[in-house]
Amino acid sequence: MSKAVIATPLAPAAIGPYSQAVRAGNLVFTAGQIALDPVTGHVVASDIAAQTTRVMENLKAILEAAGSSLSRTVKATVFLKDFNDFAAMNAVYGAYLGPEGVQPPARSTVEVARLPKDVLVEIELIAEV
Repeated sequence: MSKAVIATPLAPAAIGPYSQAVRAGNLVFTAGQIALDPVTGHVVASDIAAQTTRVMENLKAILEAAGSSLSRTVKATVFLKDFNDFAAMNAVYGAYLGPEGVQPPARSTVEVARLPKDVLVEIELIAEV
């Protein structure tokens, strides 16, 4: 099976030795995305809803660059700095990955001690092409 690196200027550039996403066969594996503005490289806002929205927009851009879409997501992993933010994150997440008529992906959500740049949320996806 071959693998291809996916990169788009519509999402934040990788800030380390990793790719925004990798396509292997008919699957796309994204790197964890945080609430970085792809133009400025700065963290957007300090609230969970705004950060989750930016994360989902970054993921959407990456999947589209890979020839996929959010609706083709089969697995999501969510990392939260504070599980008390779950409901607010879930409301935004659901609007992107579980709107009416779309089967939501499988998901794991965990609370973590710290995330890059001290953001509140990081999400990674696996999607079908």
